Amino acid sequence: MTLEEIHGQQPAPAGHDWMQGAGMALHELLVSAQRRGCLTAGVYESAKLMNVDPDNVAFCVLATDQEDEGDIALQIHFTLIQAFCCENDIDIVRVNDVAKLAAIVGPSDESGEPRDLHCILITSPNEEGWKDPDLEKLNLFCEERRNVNDWVPTITLPE
Repeated sequence: MTLEEIHGQQPAPAGHDWMQGAGMALHELLVSAQRRGCLTAGVYESAKLMNVDPDNVAFCVLATDQEDEGDIALQIHFTLIQAFCCENDIDIVRVNDVAKLAAIVGPSDESGEPRDLHCILITSPNEEGWKDPDLEKLNLFCEERRNVNDWVPTITLPE
């Protein structure tokens, strides 16, 4: 019996299609979470939220650009966030295009200040019985990737 049969879902598309589907699901989840007020952006803001209310965190996105790869402080923060997410059963993905993230969630906050989009947390809203199909798709994607020892998969966001 496959994982899809257990969960009553369609089998995951193979290869590139599955990755593309995960990218679309992440895009839709970010839009939905921002609309609901369930999105926290920023490494420090995310760390504070995970420290105060880890049970409310449903999903984590770590984002870097080419120039961020050499930022040792950021990589240390990512390592700590990844460890925290693994310890608390929070699914986590990486995105290698901060500009695409900024296009989805907006490059600045309400005050007009530039946002730190290196870490984005999706929290569970207070709505009873809230289930986001895109979050469920991403959770399944992460579970499938863990089965092949890809603990923090990289997702490409759609154009």
